[in-house]
Amino acid sequence: MITNQLENVQNIEHLCFYPARFSEVYCLQFSILALYLHKAYWSQNTGQYTHTIMLSLSTLSFLKALKKNNDREWFEKNRGKYELAKADHAQFTQELIKELAKINPALGSLEVKDCVFRIYRDVRFSKNKAPYKTNLGCYFVEGGKKSEKAGFYIQLEPGNNFIAGGCWMPQAPALKAIRQEIDYNLADFEKVMKEKKFKLLFGTLSDMKLKTTPKGYTPDNPGIEYIKHTSFIVEKALADVDFTSKNIVKKCAEVYKVMNPFLKFLNAAMS
Repeated sequence: MITNQLENVQNIEHLCFYPARFSEVYCLQFSILALYLHKAYWSQNTGQYTHTIMLSLSTLSFLKALKKNNDREWFEKNRGKYELAKADHAQFTQELIKELAKINPALGSLEVKDCVFRIYRDVRFSKNKAPYKTNLGCYFVEGGKKSEKAGFYIQLEPGNNFIAGGCWMPQAPALKAIRQEIDYNLADFEKVMKEKKFKLLFGTLSDMKLKTTPKGYTPDNPGIEYIKHTSFIVEKALADVDFTSKNIVKKCAEVYKVMNPFLKFLNAAMS
């Protein structure tokens, strides 16, 4: 809807100059439209406005403020800002689905709701009773975020942004299958792990592993340091400024392309 409205806008300055003319009912819709217009620029090549997909500074500002005021009263007073941040993040997610599908067509059927996580925390069994997450996360995997397959995760949290991918704490059967696949096909797994671009971006697996040798394996197994892992995750940190740059979607897609052989290995192991 917003994109269609952008196509009909011929004078951005005129539209943004008169917000008072919009009734209170349309304040949020106008704010979201203004956010999108802020990212639009005129293309001499196409003769129309082109929309730049990046996250707004206001989204990062909201998350910073939420971290300092993580309570329901503050959140309700600032719900309008949250809705803007949510819409901004949803648009980023939608555009990234399109880009990732060029690399892995199986992701093309995903919708935004299949990828994004709720901001509300489940505090029932937690000592931390803060009601809201201080990040916006999205997970791209065939079948949606509830799938047990290896996938691609992006977290937006000022000062703690990152891209990650793989299998986090897989269930016992999946864990057993991945370990077995590494044991049987260590050369193939090391080819993925030692690929030049992969090592440059991610280094090695995140340090979530046993101190002892898993049952069924011996300490002298050539792949034992991989097999000890309880999660198979790689990560890359991002700066706040990365998310507000015009090439953020392209950058994330490039990271996914390098990570994809790793995800394929894990998913083949679990299939």
